[in-house]
Amino acid sequence: ILSKLGMPIGEKPELKPWCDFLNRRDKATEKVTIGLVGKYVELPDAYKSILEALTQAATYNDRKVEIQFIQSEHITENTVDEKLASLDGVVICPGFGLRGVQGKLIAAKYTRKNNVPTFGIGLGMQCMAVEFAQNVLKFKEANSTEIDEKTPYNIVDIMEEQKSILGTNGTMRLGAYECMIIKDTKAYEAYQKEHIQERHRHRYEFNNEYKDTFEKQGMICSGINPESGLVEIIEIPTHKWYIGVAFHPEFGSSVLHTHPLFLSFIKATIQK
Repeated sequence: ILSKLGMPIGEKPELKPWCDFLNRRDKATEKVTIGLVGKYVELPDAYKSILEALTQAATYNDRKVEIQFIQSEHITENTVDEKLASLDGVVICPGFGLRGVQGKLIAAKYTRKNNVPTFGIGLGMQCMAVEFAQNVLKFKEANSTEIDEKTPYNIVDIMEEQKSILGTNGTMRLGAYECMIIKDTKAYEAYQKEHIQERHRHRYEFNNEYKDTFEKQGMICSGINPESGLVEIIEIPTHKWYIGVAFHPEFGSSVLHTHPLFLSFIKATIQK
């Protein structure tokens, strides 16, 4: 392109890492099958960054990735086994609003109980927390106030200081925020460091009033914002790989710097 436009080329680009990635991707013979549970699957580009991160992570684990797009509205107690049983891992995708949430809750319950590696992002993380509250803590009416404003167990809610500006973009947590990772957790095993920064785009937060109850029953908060105390990462240590994040790790993944959580997730899906 530079030659065609008569522009100076400058330094010769270092293409070896890119070529090495392509060679590794093309030589992979074994595959890993990942289900994307979401409400926008009819337009796969809605999850383009997640798809790219999964491809990168699979390549560096010497696998090809096969994606199955699963409309969360089609998941019921009667169909969940048929839709998820053959998968090596599941990503519960981000999103907003009520539509498709029940299917995500059912998917989270299925993968939690059947030890299927599961990665919840944004709303996906919130569904993992709500499902745990409903079925492990036995708070049957637990919910996010985005879904049920009158829930007696507001596991996911808007922070008190945000409520005065509800209905405006001011309630969104946008951009990069710090997170401290708790040692001896799967999150720490993935990152191999305590201090990270991740990009956010969400409004609702895990309600810290329930943090101790969750941790006593087996779901821990392994990543915390050091300034606000907000929960950034949840996980079940006894599960093969069951991690939910409030942020968007896919935005920080690239061919040369694949996100550690995606690498760890794919690694878990291929371990027997």
